[in-house]
This record gives sequence, C-alpha cells and structure tokens, in this order.
Amino acid sequence: MARTNSENVYRSAEGEDLRVAFKDYEGLDGKVHQQVEKVGDGSIIVRFDKTPLPKAGTDVVCPHFLELKWATGCPYACAWCYLQGTFRFLEYKKQPRPKDFNRVERSLLALFEENGHRPEILNAGELSDSMISERSSRPFTKFVMELMAKQDKHKVLFVTKSTDVDNLLSVDNIHQAIVSFSLNAPKVATRWEKAPPPKDRIEAAGKLKDAGFEVRIRIDPMVPIRGWEEDYDQLLGMIFRRLTPDRITIGSLRGLQSTINNAADKSWTAYLEERSNWGLKIATAKRLEMYRMMISTLRYEHAFRKVALCKETVDMWGLAGLDWARIECNCTL
Repeated sequence: MARTNSENVYRSAEGEDLRVAFKDYEGLDGKVHQQVEKVGDGSIIVRFDKTPLPKAGTDVVCPHFLELKWATGCPYACAWCYLQGTFRFLEYKKQPRPKDFNRVERSLLALFEENGHRPEILNAGELSDSMISERSSRPFTKFVMELMAKQDKHKVLFVTKSTDVDNLLSVDNIHQAIVSFSLNAPKVATRWEKAPPPKDRIEAAGKLKDAGFEVRIRIDPMVPIRGWEEDYDQLLGMIFRRLTPDRITIGSLRGLQSTINNAADKSWTAYLEERSNWGLKIATAKRLEMYRMMISTLRYEHAFRKVALCKETVDMWGLAGLDWARIECNCTL
C-alpha cells in the first residue's frame, strides 16, 4: 500500500524550491510507515517501489528503498546487465555519465532537512556502478561522504565491482557508508563480466573492512555452469580467507525481456528456462539446489548466517529455509 500523504518544500541556498513528497508505505513486515517518495521530480532521489508487496507464492520479494541516481551507465558492461534494457536508446556502456553534482547536493540537502522521518539507505548503485568517477578530479565517494557528514540519520550504499577504494579509505565518517561488492565465481566472471577479477575485488573489500567500514557482498547472478558447486565453494573460500562480510545476498541468473532483446552477448540466456514475475529465470529446482548449497556452506563451513535472496519468490524463500518477511538484504538498512 502506498498513498500520497504530504509534501514539504525545501528552499536551497540558490533560492530553488524542491518539494519532498511523502507516502504511507506498507513494508514486508506488514507495518505502515510514512516515508519519502521522492525529492523534486525524482530524477535524483526517488523510492524504488516497482515491486508490489508479495501476496502469492510466485510473487517476487524485493523491499523498497531510496535510489540516489547520481549517474547513469556502467563501464563494466556485463553480458546480462539490466541497464542494456533500461538505457537501450543510449550508449551507456561506452559513456557512463555523472549528473550535475550541484543538483545532487541540493536533493540530498532537501532530504536531510526532513529530520522527522525514518532513517534511509540511499542506494547509489542502481543505475550505475557507484565508483565510476573515482579516478576523476571530483570523485563521487568523497563528494557524497562530505555531504553525508551534514546529518546523522541516513547512510549511503555504494554498490560496485571496482577496486578503486583509496578515496573511501581517506574519509572519516565511515559509519555513514555501506560498501557492497558484487562478486561471482571466477570462471563466470571471466566469461561474462568486464570488471576487475573477483580476487582483486575481494582484496579491496578486505581493505575497507579492515578500516572499519560495513562491507556487504552480492553473489548475483549465480550461473549453473558445469562444475558450479566447486566454483562457488571456491568463491566463498576466497571471501572468508580475507574478510567476514556484514551480509551476503545471493541471487541467480534472470533476464527481463528488454534486457535479453538488447544484450550484445546472449549466450547466458541458454540457462533460462522458466517464466516468472521478474522475467526469465533458471528452473526452480536448479535455483533451489544452488541456494541450498550456498546457505549450507556458509552456515557449516564459515559459521555465517546473515544471508538473503535477491529478486526471489515467496515460495523460494520458504524452500530455502529463510524468512522473507524479516529480510536483511543488500538494499536495506
């Protein structure tokens, strides 16, 4: 449930009025809270609420969160990236584009002004890798962390496949940042990703964890290549030899039709056999086998239980022995 509730007007130092709109949102736990819907026109800060509350067993579980849309496009251009469909009319793979940082700043300050509402996680990795500008003269991480220091309620979530963490390591307010590294089995990464090797990403994650950051891991999308059990077991071993993440979210290969239509390399679609409320997916039995293997390995070999599923159905959560209504996944506080 979400209905328009109220809006406040924030006047920036430049005299610009930004409306901060609120709605009453019902969460996965059934509780209703008034939360920010969007700031201004929503082009910078808007709530991701595209997934309705799950009612049936086949419904996808995905909590709502605030997107911080500071840039569009990603240089890594992974074969299955959903941005291929989202930005099908743009050359996003070749020209990732940060937005005007002045606009980003005004939107954030307008949000911060609303201190009477619940703490939020600002996901800076939905429409771009969060670290595409780290080698520029004005890195996004340093810019946004300076702004985050102006308040003490919200946190920013950096989602990345990058290893450029030096700028983050130089900030003081580390408690206001969450850094989530997207990883995959080395063979899968080599075949379908165009990003630094998983071992290098893990080392970057370890450096941040050593410095006191909250570090999360996304292992998504899992792909059932030949020998996948050994490959993903190897990945978990690589992770835990270097650090213990604060959370791990796992998901499996899936593809919206717009993504598939616009993918330059469609070889990965050979693993998709089943229609769902979130595009084509790997067959249910195989997904369950993969999740059970990962959950069991994490619990019994690494004594780790902070695990969630990404874009999975109510039924799958139950079969995997997890409680979707108490979700603590990558995109939640």
